[in-house]
Amino acid sequence: MSGPSPARVPVPREIWILVGASFVIAVGFGLISPVLPGFAQSFDVGATAATVVVSAFAFFRLVFAPAGGALVQRLGERPVYLTGLLIVAASSFATAFAQTYWQLLVFRSLGGIGSTLFTISAIALLVRLAPPTIRGRVSSLWGSSFILGSMLGPVLGGLIAGWGTRVPFVVYAVALVIASLVVAVGLGGARLRAAPEDADRPTLSVREALRDKAYRAALACGVANGWANLGVRMAVVPLLAAAVLDEPWVAGATLTTAAAGTAVTLQITGRLADRLGRRPLIIAGMVTSGISLGLLGLAVAPGIEGATALTLLLSLSLVSGIGAGLVNPAQQAAVADIVGNERKGGTVLSTYQMATDVGVIAGPVLIGLVVDLAGFGAALAVTGVVAVLGGLVWLRAPETLSPAATTRSRAST
Repeated sequence: MSGPSPARVPVPREIWILVGASFVIAVGFGLISPVLPGFAQSFDVGATAATVVVSAFAFFRLVFAPAGGALVQRLGERPVYLTGLLIVAASSFATAFAQTYWQLLVFRSLGGIGSTLFTISAIALLVRLAPPTIRGRVSSLWGSSFILGSMLGPVLGGLIAGWGTRVPFVVYAVALVIASLVVAVGLGGARLRAAPEDADRPTLSVREALRDKAYRAALACGVANGWANLGVRMAVVPLLAAAVLDEPWVAGATLTTAAAGTAVTLQITGRLADRLGRRPLIIAGMVTSGISLGLLGLAVAPGIEGATALTLLLSLSLVSGIGAGLVNPAQQAAVADIVGNERKGGTVLSTYQMATDVGVIAGPVLIGLVVDLAGFGAALAVTGVVAVLGGLVWLRAPETLSPAATTRSRAST
């Protein structure tokens, strides 16, 4: 007998609240994405130092992830989530008033602590609350909310930056306070506490998870995805956009175009991941992202300029966003499959998040060095290779979606 259609399985109310909060957070994050590298360079530093500001945020996320996972297990998701949002809000507000590059670096870095708190809390809730047959759809909903916010954010950020590059950071702080109020009002503490039987659930350790080829592939792909689709896209591509056309709106338009490609793709990839499996979408997405990002440096190649360069920049950004839209829900669903609803996997989830943050940290710094030494063309070609290799590691990994779930999903459509 087939189970209920994944399309008919209701999404839990708590997840919808997380989706709404994710949208508000993303709008704020998108506000500062186009202006952060330029704000750093306003302190008379080079591309490498500018990208370090982006990587430092991820570095603090990385080093604080184990403690964040422990706090979630000890205190529960809701208080940790709210604390994380408020820490990032305070960090953003302080960043707006930085007077030196080093102050900017410190204030922005401390926000990484709060970021890892609310990210791990949200992922833990998604894994625990999402029904197995709609994990891909839930991942798409959560991802779509962030992407839609990220589409709106850079546009607003580029416009607000006309009032001063510090203003978007203040607005970002306000957006985070709004998000914390949404969660505080919409989610009562009781609804986020573990069920009485939760204490009896076995714990999946990192050592045990590492025996799974799929988990090892997810970690490797997470590094590559963080490097290309998060780190380099946010830290280096805005600098490339400024090199193509030195106008404030160009960086925002470039990031928004990529986000649009991701947002449109997310509308179908969640359901495809629940029907076809996680593995094929991850491979296709990483290869698509790698090729398009690898070619992005052509926008500043000799003989290409003006409208042609801008068209090439935006077109390849759109394709790279489509690739990211293929990867993200499938990859998150794969990790959720590995942990499962029946086991605790806080450290497994935080380790996966750490792998992604390693890529976010290493990518911008190393690629920033390549930009300074060899230019954007070589730097983005290296990024493309990293992304493609990150997808190919899944060729030797098994599919994580169970055959029974796949059968139910296909039979219901």
